[in-house]
This record gives sequence, C-alpha cells and structure tokens, in this order.
Amino acid sequence: MISRSKCTLAWLFAFTLSWTPHGSDGSASADDRPNILWIMSEDNSKHYLKHFDPNGIETPAIESLAEHGVTFDRAFSNAPVCSVARTTLITGCYGPRVGTQYHRRLAKAVLPASIRMFPSLLRDAGYYTTNNSKEDYNAIRSEGTWDQSSRKASWKNRPTTDTPFFHVQTFADSHESRLHFSESAMQGKSPETPLDQVHLPDYLPDTSLSRYTAAYYRDRMTVIDGHVAKIIDELRQADQLENTFVFYFGDHGGVLPRSKGYVYESGLHVPLVVRVPERFRSIVDRDLGSRTNGFVSFIDFGPTVLSLASVAVPESLDGQPFLGESVSAADVDARDRTFSYGDRMDAKYDLVRAVRIGDWKYIRSFEPFMPDVTWNDYRMKMLAYQQWQALHESGDLNAVQAQFFEPRQPELLFDLANDPDETHNLAGQSKHEAQLRLMRETLAQHMSSIHDLSLVPETVMIESAISDPVEFGIENADAIDRYLGVANSGLQPIDAAIDSWMLSLNSGDPWLRYWSIVAVSGASTDPQSLEVITADEALLKLLHRRVLDTEPLVCARAAEALALLAGEDPRPTLYRSLARAVAPAEALRICNIMTFLHRFAPTRYPIDVQQLQTIVPYSPKSELALRMDYFGAKAN
Repeated sequence: MISRSKCTLAWLFAFTLSWTPHGSDGSASADDRPNILWIMSEDNSKHYLKHFDPNGIETPAIESLAEHGVTFDRAFSNAPVCSVARTTLITGCYGPRVGTQYHRRLAKAVLPASIRMFPSLLRDAGYYTTNNSKEDYNAIRSEGTWDQSSRKASWKNRPTTDTPFFHVQTFADSHESRLHFSESAMQGKSPETPLDQVHLPDYLPDTSLSRYTAAYYRDRMTVIDGHVAKIIDELRQADQLENTFVFYFGDHGGVLPRSKGYVYESGLHVPLVVRVPERFRSIVDRDLGSRTNGFVSFIDFGPTVLSLASVAVPESLDGQPFLGESVSAADVDARDRTFSYGDRMDAKYDLVRAVRIGDWKYIRSFEPFMPDVTWNDYRMKMLAYQQWQALHESGDLNAVQAQFFEPRQPELLFDLANDPDETHNLAGQSKHEAQLRLMRETLAQHMSSIHDLSLVPETVMIESAISDPVEFGIENADAIDRYLGVANSGLQPIDAAIDSWMLSLNSGDPWLRYWSIVAVSGASTDPQSLEVITADEALLKLLHRRVLDTEPLVCARAAEALALLAGEDPRPTLYRSLARAVAPAEALRICNIMTFLHRFAPTRYPIDVQQLQTIVPYSPKSELALRMDYFGAKAN
C-alpha cells in the first residue's frame, strides 16, 4: 500500500547553472564533431505540411532540408502538450516513469543521478549548448544543461569558431494562441490559403469558421518555413551548414480542435526532417533525400543527438538513437511502435494511454465516462471550439462530429490505414478481437514496465514521490501493478469484474478502493453492464460505504459513481470531501469531478457557487483558480 502524509509540502529547489569554459583537455572541436541544431515549431502536427500530407501546404525551406537529408514519416511526440513533450525530449524518458507527465506541473520532479538532461552530457564532452528560449520542463533542470538559455542564446556566441555546438531554436508563430483571435479580428482579413482548398477532418463541422481557422493556421506554417529559411541562410553564411545536422520538427501535435491535448494522431504525429551535412554523411546509413516509415518518438531524440556527437548514451534513458555511426537504417526501418500518454492538461484531469503498432492504434481511457470535451479553459478560447460546442448543444452535429461530446469507450481500436481521423472504433468487432487483445496486453506490459506513476493520485505523487519519482516507482512496483489490474478490471466480463470490485472495495489500500470505484464508473458507459451493476445490491451497498471513506478522493469518486449508476445527488459528499482536502492537487481533482457532474454528465448536478466560495479560498495564480473561475466563484 502506498501511504500519504496529511500535510501540505512546499518544494523549494534552487540550482546554480554555472558556465564551464571548454579547455583543451577533453574538449571537442568543430573539425572532428558535427554541430547539431534543432528547429522546433510549436503545436503543429504533420498534417499541415504538404511534404507529409497531401492536404498540407508547400514549405520550400523545410523541403530543402529533406532533399539533403532524411524524412521521418512516422515521428511522434509521446505526449500531446508542451511541457510534457518537452520534458520527454530533454530527458529521453517516458514522463509517467520520471514523474513529469502533468501539464501544468504543481511541483517539479527531481531526476535521479543516473538521468541528466542530455545537453549536460554534450557540454561535458566539449559542446557549447544553447537554447532559445522555451524550456517548460516538468523536472528540475540538471546542473550544467545549458551554456545559455534565453531569448539571446545563440550558437554564434560560442567561445571559439572551433567549438562544436548544440542549439535549440523554438518558434511560437504556430502556437495555439495564434488561433485565439476574435470575431472582429476576422472581419476583412482573409487567410492567404483559400478556404475552399482546406481539408477538414470528418470529426469537425464544415463551417466557414472551421475553414477560416484551418486556413489561417496553414498561413502560420508559411511563417515557420520562413524562419527555417533564415536559419539555413545564417548557417551557410557562417560556413557551418555542411558541419551541422539540422532537425526540423513540431514540439507535439495540434492545433485545430481535438488535437493538442489529446492522444489522437492529430495531437501526436509530428513532422520530422533531418538535414545531413556533407562532412558527416559517412556516419548516417541513409541516402540523401530518402524517407523512412520506421517509428521514432521523442524519447529517441536525445539519444540520437548523443549518438551523432559520439557521446555514450546512458542505459537509464528509455529511447534509442535513430541516426549515428553505429545505427543501422534497416534496424530503424523495422521499428513499428510508439507509446503515448495524456494526463492533466492545465486544470483538466484525464488518464489516457495509447500504443500504435504499424497502422493499428489502441487508446485506453481510464475515465471513459468523462467526454473529451470536459472543460479546459485554454482550449475553449478558440472560436472554433466554441462554435463546435454550440452546434452540439443545438443538435446540429452528425454522429461522428458529436463523438467529442459523448462518453468514450474504455477501449478504442483504429485501423489508421482506412480511418486516419480515428472515428470508427473497431474494439467491439469480433474479427478484430485478436488485434485488440494484442494491443491491450502490449500497453499493459508497457505501463507495468515503467511503473506508471499516474496510477497513484497526483497529490500522493507530490507528497511522497516527487523527490525521486523513479525510485518511488521501483519501490512500489507491486502496488502500482495492483492498481493497474483493478483499473483494467472493467475490461473483463461483467460478472468477473464485479467479483474483483467486491474484493478491492474492501481493501485496506485506499488506492485499490479508488481504482475499483473508477472502474465501476467506467463500466457504466456500457448499457448491459450498467443494468447488471445497478441490480447488484451488495455492490451498491459497498459504494455507499465508500462515500464515508477516510480518503476524500475515495469519497468523491464514490459519490460520482452513485450519481452515474443510481442518480443519487453527489454534491453533499463532494462539498464535504473538498473541505477535507489538504493539498491543492487533491482539491483540484475533486473540482474536476464537480466540473464533469456540473455540465457534462448525463444527469447534471449544478454546483452552488456560494457554498463553494466558503470552502476554497481563491488564489488567482493557481490551477485551482481556473476551476473556481469556471464555476463563477472568482469573486471570493
């Protein structure tokens, strides 16, 4: 059993980033090691570039990189949002293994000594490392990661022209915020991309606003391409282009509705091209201008840079190189899978895991009763999101477009070769049962192997694990496996599931009780299972007992389950549980349950703002404030 302390902990960490001069002892020079430069554009999936998708726009500068390099047609972020994706990039580790899976973090994780942000290893080897300028890490930055990280950081500032460099350049011109325009801003301002030439995925309503948004975003990619062209020109003028590996990629997917923040392909599948310099063609087992379908993901990017720089890749990292002197193109071409994760995004909680093997995609929603639409303030600033929701409320969406607003299935199985928009779930079809079982088991084995820390409530992770999440996961591996087993119990035939729930609801471990309740609620999305559950008086009796549990989160989940199963008013229990919460993450989780029941559950239970104001003090700089604002409690 994983215990928790009943206190609010303040984590104060300070690291001094010192610059170490590159001396002759052990240093590298530009004559014997390549430079490496990353160009990242924020929030764009591969779907907007014609080089990757026939419905994208031409990007001549990015295409020129590909002509003298390699195109990776199956490159993926492991997470569909900035801080989690960027922490995965900089560590080479899965976020749920190292405690960096939540966006926005309520506390920064401490990396063990065996895991350092990989630029610090380059720096030890004599590289000049710079970042301009976004970090957004969910872990405390390793000492010595960057020589400079700021808006003024540049490879041009290296101490000598012989010093090899690793530079990261991020461009925000494609960020989600660029689509937070007003209706008045749209008047008289047409995108360069013709609206009638824009492709919309099947799940979005085909409206002039949707088309305007999609066209306007494609224009932003033209801006990004201009930035890439400028960087190429700067390298050429400095006579460094043929000394430098240039990566271009998106920092995760996005950004039309149902992309950023979701583990669909539109949130994860990123563009990636790597230009190979003439002087170092011999260390890349590829023809220039070639393409590969081998799977690469963000855990692999750091190891790849280390490989190109002839720096040993630590065994503690999860990724493996896809370029470098010892990397076989055939081996990379044979890679066929990627794992991804979605957890809290700002104030919106979720727990979703996914695996893709070839063209098969499996998504496991651990809280399927909560629809994708469950409120996220930042997403809803986009007019296209607002219109989509209004059309749903007026009943003007077709069945595919309405999926976003309905309870999800616990398991989704997609054949991406025939269903690239991921709208036709094959999980219930008997002819795909073997494929479903394979994908389910593959994902469960992966979650167990990384000791997935999201199976522990975030508030417990902060209180008990944040100082060394990796070691915490190892020490509590058996308990985490039990939580995973109970969380997946609802995937069994309903009679076997109920037998499992009866045991776990009586467990002395509160998080076994917690996950058994969530599993019961998850089964409520199936009408046949719901009928069996509601007829089981013993099970309902145990759920009523859990409303009086010692753990506020367990009480809140039990109230939620009884609301979904039996139509019982959850609000008295939720208010009481919120008043008992002792940490922000605990209160935030309970407020998410309130948000779901307030507006998105089949039967709605409006929250009493005045009562809420007496329980939660308003703090404008907290994630909890976003939930208070949503309920209209800001005045407190």
